[in-house]
Amino acid sequence: MTRTEEEPMTTVLVAGATGNVGGEVVRALAGAGEVRALSRRGTPVAGAVPVAGDLGDRAAVADAWRGVDAVFLPAGRPDVPGLLADMRAAGVRRVVLLSTDAVVGGDVDNAVTRFNLVSEAAVRDSGLGWTVLRPSGFMSNALAWSPLTDVVREPFADVPVAVIDPADIGAVAARALTDPGLEGRSLRLTGPEATLPADRLAVLGDVLGRDLRLEPEPDDEARARLGSLMPAEYVDAFFRFFRGGEYDDSRVTTTVPGVLGRPARTFRQWSEVHAGAF
Repeated sequence: MTRTEEEPMTTVLVAGATGNVGGEVVRALAGAGEVRALSRRGTPVAGAVPVAGDLGDRAAVADAWRGVDAVFLPAGRPDVPGLLADMRAAGVRRVVLLSTDAVVGGDVDNAVTRFNLVSEAAVRDSGLGWTVLRPSGFMSNALAWSPLTDVVREPFADVPVAVIDPADIGAVAARALTDPGLEGRSLRLTGPEATLPADRLAVLGDVLGRDLRLEPEPDDEARARLGSLMPAEYVDAFFRFFRGGEYDDSRVTTTVPGVLGRPARTFRQWSEVHAGAF
């Protein structure tokens, strides 16, 4: 992202800066002003000043907001209203929240829907300028296939998703963090098309020059495996989304090209950039 002569330099803090999306937000902010990268351990991130702090502990991050103009914040922290109040008291003017489109018409009994709804409500009531980003499933979820074998097992193999490159999320977030023209908007962000996991694996195989095959993971095995990785209420949430029909993540929008003035990146483009990870 480049800065015009008229735009003032801005200090932006990116929470979750070591994650797939947070790291892309930092990269997209290059040249837009001072960038601070908040993570639990203060891990260095290229192009940013590292800041250590846990968003689950308001006192531990209270000083992190000082001198900051705008904050990128993932949803789901324990006390989002409190964090936002601390930001406002410290002089923060704008927050960009990473949420999900599952909140639209979503059921508050669904754990994933609920924590995003709570976070969105807190942002809208915070008194800060705000933008909510609601991206589709991430292309980077394919990194779970690494180390890559010839046969890949995948849950919900029959569910199409309009997957998005986190780099596009980062670029839109950078614009929202520095451009008041996007304030007060909730944006559904997607890739250019809805695809099945087998479609994406075929593209990845073509990029890598490998013959890869996708094998659907049975629901009972998927539930057990996912249960070893996350709380049961989140596993239930994903099954409600993709087996119960509570969330259609295949809906494609033109928001990314509308904001960035270029097409949304394809899964092939993502695969070419990240081929070395496989």
